[in-house]
Amino acid sequence: MATPEFVLALREKIGTAPLPLVGTTAVVFRDEKVLLGKRADNGEWRCVSGIVDPGEEPADAAARECLEEAGVVVRVERLALVHQVPRITYANGDQADYLDLVFRCTWVSGDPHPADGELTEVGWFGLGELGELAPEQVRLVALAIAEDDPATFRGGR
Repeated sequence: MATPEFVLALREKIGTAPLPLVGTTAVVFRDEKVLLGKRADNGEWRCVSGIVDPGEEPADAAARECLEEAGVVVRVERLALVHQVPRITYANGDQADYLDLVFRCTWVSGDPHPADGELTEVGWFGLGELGELAPEQVRLVALAIAEDDPATFRGGR
């Protein structure tokens, strides 16, 4: 599913004005590899991500997005990062400000594949094979590698 219904309903009321949303990013590991998908909208390789639905627990949203987008079942293990993504302006003019909760996840089952059309390719990549990944995505993987590090965040003045 590309854009959740609740976002479309809000857009009818506010137009393209900035919309604050909560997102999740799932950094999924299987052995020494990480799950990455190539986005259909812009061709970028990224970790699986999506929007948290109203009333949904963020960790549940991360697991749901993995199943919906990549066809894999994951176990969410820990929160790795809380950060504000710089404002995104989409091609249609819609603006969004995402508070992103990044989770370390472990693969449980399923063969990765583009399950819902949001990704055109999905696969496992060795940690030394992240050359096409944007620097901010490499940072997410690095912060999620440790199994028991505390979550990272900015601010706290």
